[in-house]
Amino acid sequence: MEDIEDVLGPAGFSDGGAPPGLRLPLSIVAVKPKRRSSRLAQTQPQPDARIPGTQTIYVKTFGCSHNQSDSEYMSGQLSAFGYAITEEPEGADLWLINTCTVKNPSQSAMTTLISKCKSANKPLVVAGCVPQGSRDLKELEGISIIGVQQIDRVVEVVEETLKGHEVRLLSRKTLPSLDLPKVRKNKFIEILPINVGCLGACTYCKTKHARGHLGSYTIESLVNRVKIVVSEGVREIWLSSEDTGAYGRDIGTNLPNLLNAIVAELPADRSTMLRIGMTNPPFILEHLNEIASVLRHPCVYTFLHVPVQSGSDAVLKAMNREYTVSEFRMVVDTLCELVPGMQIATDIICGFPGETDEDFAQTVSLVKEYQLPQVHISQFYPRPGTPAARMKKVPSIEVKKRSRELTSVFEAFSPYEGLKGRVERIWITEIATDGVHLVGHTKGYIQVLVIAPDSMLGTSADAKITSVGRWSVFGEVIEGSVAVKEAAHKQNCAEVQEENGQNHVEEATCCTNTCDSCACSGAESTAQQCSPSSVAPTNRGDAARQETPQPTLVRRNVEGTVKTSEVDTATPTAKDQQPNVVTRRALNIDRILWGGLAVSFATTVAVLVLLTYKISRTPSY
Repeated sequence: MEDIEDVLGPAGFSDGGAPPGLRLPLSIVAVKPKRRSSRLAQTQPQPDARIPGTQTIYVKTFGCSHNQSDSEYMSGQLSAFGYAITEEPEGADLWLINTCTVKNPSQSAMTTLISKCKSANKPLVVAGCVPQGSRDLKELEGISIIGVQQIDRVVEVVEETLKGHEVRLLSRKTLPSLDLPKVRKNKFIEILPINVGCLGACTYCKTKHARGHLGSYTIESLVNRVKIVVSEGVREIWLSSEDTGAYGRDIGTNLPNLLNAIVAELPADRSTMLRIGMTNPPFILEHLNEIASVLRHPCVYTFLHVPVQSGSDAVLKAMNREYTVSEFRMVVDTLCELVPGMQIATDIICGFPGETDEDFAQTVSLVKEYQLPQVHISQFYPRPGTPAARMKKVPSIEVKKRSRELTSVFEAFSPYEGLKGRVERIWITEIATDGVHLVGHTKGYIQVLVIAPDSMLGTSADAKITSVGRWSVFGEVIEGSVAVKEAAHKQNCAEVQEENGQNHVEEATCCTNTCDSCACSGAESTAQQCSPSSVAPTNRGDAARQETPQPTLVRRNVEGTVKTSEVDTATPTAKDQQPNVVTRRALNIDRILWGGLAVSFATTVAVLVLLTYKISRTPSY
């Protein structure tokens, strides 16, 4: 095995110096969200394996949004260097797998993919938390690996791997630059890591082994990044971190200071929204009032992920979570009181070592009491090298039983009662996996599926909720709302650009912020009390069991994480108005269907007439 410093030669590289061609001020690379998987691997000419930058790279990501951001940065550097990025593994010249070490299933999926890659005889690079936290893992033998703080050197690792070398680059150093080239999975969504690592020492957590101690980016660098992505047409900014609440404690600042600096740069017309990432209770307690003030800002989603993990203080102590159930309650109660329409998600681990029946009953009671909009339930998985892996385990049968029981508790709630007929502002950023609907989110981050032209991607609009189910909300965009005007203007700009021969990337970023009036003066939301009638939990693992209403053109249920929450109160006149809705695509397809039926009917009648005529002319004997 050869180390990359030995392969590349110059000592300057080992000192953190920049290899030629990797530190140039390359522009950001963006991609258009696709309805189907990319086919780049099939359309690229056959590369010469001896020429770097001519091959096709398959990138696969497991884990959290921070991992997704790392993959986007690695893809951006590879793309800027000339490599083609694909989602089709068969035609790729090299596989790049970005891994997650939080749970056994994600690592098992990585192991399976590695086996497939070896069977296909493809060069392989493994990145992310698994190699960083478990560098001596048997499955990683003979494979090039790159650490979480070395993603800015991915081009070097890929080049050497394609030459047949095994490269291992895991040393920790300064944080990767936020200005590296980036290929976003969705050009309208920027995942912005604000820090790496954390200050905690949870007994079950393997991520700490990989991401390490807290390391925060400066406020100046983060604000500069926000300015850049807003100018590029990004419509949602997700702040990502292992613990958002701990931000800045290593550099003499705090999360409220960062949030206030960021929201000051967001457009006043609410064309770009901010979503605050996961925060543990200990580091948000002292800033609750300041955080609530930011969450009330018109350009910030009133949504926060605060993991509780257990409703028992005894279990929380065994987990070394550094807070009590009462402190979690204080966070939830304070934010729900101070922030209208506040939505809080949480996590629960079932069957942690030492969890008794009474401990579990306290967890069930907590879930029933608050009925939070999202509850991500998982069974305990002992991770190698963690203190919890050495604790006495709860029998697996009991763990599964508790997981099923807690799942049935939150599935019994009705999260969307009363939403039908309401008018809500939504921000539209994605195409649903059914290929028919666009995906929007309300201020409280409820997922709303609408039928609208693709030109409305990256806009906001008023939508009337037309039907609800256990897991989904469907709406219709109101014609004449701000988003319709924005979309029409964007389409006009696109036509002008096409005439002038300009490219699509420019088109996506030049026709923004066209709203003349500020949308911040919309109707106020009613205060959210986190009651059963207003919110309900969801489980990512059960998202496939969606009970979907059947509006026109719903071919199959939309997959993915379910977003549920209380919606904002509509304006006083919304009940009385009869809004016109954008249903042009539905009407066009309906006309085609009816036309096809009419043609089929006419053909059948003609055939019957012809047969009758021939039978009548046939002489009888």
